[in-house]
Amino acid sequence: MTDIQALYTAVLEGDAPATRELVRQALQEGVDPQKLLDETLIPAMDEVGRRFETNEYFVPELLVAARAMKGALELIRPLLAVRGAEPAGKVVIGTVRGDLHDIGKNLVAAMLEGGGFEVIDLGVDVPPEKFVAAVREQGAQIVAMSALLTTTMPGMKTVIEALEQNGVRPKVKVMVGGAPVTQRYADEIGADGFSDNASGAVRVARSLVVV
Repeated sequence: MTDIQALYTAVLEGDAPATRELVRQALQEGVDPQKLLDETLIPAMDEVGRRFETNEYFVPELLVAARAMKGALELIRPLLAVRGAEPAGKVVIGTVRGDLHDIGKNLVAAMLEGGGFEVIDLGVDVPPEKFVAAVREQGAQIVAMSALLTTTMPGMKTVIEALEQNGVRPKVKVMVGGAPVTQRYADEIGADGFSDNASGAVRVARSLVVV
């Protein structure tokens, strides 16, 4: 019988091989994949986020935990897809045009995946039209944008304007973040959510998809 507590601990400690093996065992034993996700894996990532916010964990710990979670999701997602289970939400994420920084964006994407979201990562230096196209093609509920430079921050407003001009703004919520970005700036450009860290971004995303 798979030790569920051991699985929780493996994610928490970022032990990717152990996480994958324990998930594989649990699925072979007939444990429901959705239950595994909702009751063990996502709570483990939530605890990782909590420890990050209280400075018990730092970026390296966050990254290895996210990597362990990613391995687990590779086994679970196909099973959920077969039964038509929906993710917590669908997020299109990218760093705005002119900005090539991706560490923060990658961290947020990893934490969102760990929180049960389906993430479409557009990469860096993403033009507004690519965000618009991704929303249309993927049916995303959230657009998440990152900028690390004050010179590229205005690109966030440009994307929001493009979403409006193309008639898709009412269909999505917009989240922004990055070192120079503030709640005040998010409000000024008409974003729906802001977070200054990857863990907080998961909470913001969850609040935005609540009907």
